Amino acid sequence: MTDKNNLGHRDITCFKAYDVRGELGKNLDADVAYRIGRAFAQARKAGRVVVGRDSRESSPELARALVEGLTDAGADVLDLGLAGTEEVYFHTGFHDTDGGIEVTASHNPINYNGMKIVGRGAAPLDPATELPPIVQLATSGDFAPVERKGEVTDFSHARADYASAMADFVDIAALRPMKIVVNAGNGTAGPTFDAIAAELDRRGAPLTFVRMHHQVDSSFPNGIPNPMLPENQPPTVEKVKSENADLGVAWDGDFDRCFFFDENGRFIPGEYIVGLLAVAFLEKSPGEKIVHDPRVILNTRALVREAGGEAVVSKTGHAFIKRKMRDVGAIYGGEMSAHHYFRDFYYCDSGMIPWLLMVELLSRTGKTLAQLVEERMRLYPSSGETNYHIDDPDAAIERVIERYEPQAESRDDLDGVSLDFGNWRFNLRKSNTEPVVRLNLESDGDAELVAEKQAELAALLKA
Repeated sequence: MTDKNNLGHRDITCFKAYDVRGELGKNLDADVAYRIGRAFAQARKAGRVVVGRDSRESSPELARALVEGLTDAGADVLDLGLAGTEEVYFHTGFHDTDGGIEVTASHNPINYNGMKIVGRGAAPLDPATELPPIVQLATSGDFAPVERKGEVTDFSHARADYASAMADFVDIAALRPMKIVVNAGNGTAGPTFDAIAAELDRRGAPLTFVRMHHQVDSSFPNGIPNPMLPENQPPTVEKVKSENADLGVAWDGDFDRCFFFDENGRFIPGEYIVGLLAVAFLEKSPGEKIVHDPRVILNTRALVREAGGEAVVSKTGHAFIKRKMRDVGAIYGGEMSAHHYFRDFYYCDSGMIPWLLMVELLSRTGKTLAQLVEERMRLYPSSGETNYHIDDPDAAIERVIERYEPQAESRDDLDGVSLDFGNWRFNLRKSNTEPVVRLNLESDGDAELVAEKQAELAALLKA
């Protein structure tokens, strides 16, 4: 019989900078999930932990093992069952628990899974001080015995509290009648969206929803839900057009990211959404701070300045953004990758709050989404993020710096390298996990310049 207090050493390689992401059967399985749960509860001295899981076929088994590890360490578990990452965040904060863990691989390939982990108050764990003890314990398998096994409480009924909190973000009286296409991608979003839609209907919101790919299906018959990929966007585009909808919304697998399509079916890049949401907050709360990532900044900074707010830059990544927001007390933070963070949501990212705010913004302005972004895209054209697979990313980046830095007005190394030339700028950063260099360019009103400089940089990177 296995001694669960001494499982023996196992190399744990699925921990990334802040979360867990691994390939099933290689570096992530039920044993690893058990070790992580046991280690988290012991290292954090956790009394209560929220657990949820996404819609992947492997998630129920991993969640069961995780829960067993947590309870064997003496922690009580509030089990949400099928739930989005942000539902774990919400209940971790709302019920003042010692932490929360969502079993999810988000938009990764179907043979992957992982976990998103937060501490008390839904705060991300510090990678330098809080994560290493968990990794060390999970690796050694040398766990302390406990006097009491934790209890599991079925918390699937708690979605009503979350749905009510989501509806509180929008002024129902301000909404005008609107038809909205929603694409859950057969991921986790469907049931949670239905709960929010029911609460909105109960409050009298004049909204009509056209659901597509709405049923949870772990085989993902319409592809892994990742609306950022151009090849995944046409179904939503066509549905918006065929339904003459006012707006299209799509989510990734665990719906912590939200993507928008205007009334013409055009996909709207995330950096322009960040600017719109920033203005929406500043109109109600002038003078507040807005946090943004450093990849594409011109439109957001201009809008925040015009609206009387203060723009604060942060390194890319949810842990960095959340920490910066807490440090400066920002009301909202946004990344061009479609992560949106809210002070009144425990400084966490949500894929449901953005579309609710967008519907209210469209209602208040009386404009369409296309009308709101058209001028901004003309004033501050951007390339979108382009990925280049390169054998030696460091050498490629160095070639670019040597060529362009002498002409630059300023250089910023906060996240990768950003060079500013006055009327245009670019950000270049390498992936932490693969030989990929990510490039973003933008200009002050010159789309042709963006295209020209992107071609120059691409040739230099691939030289």
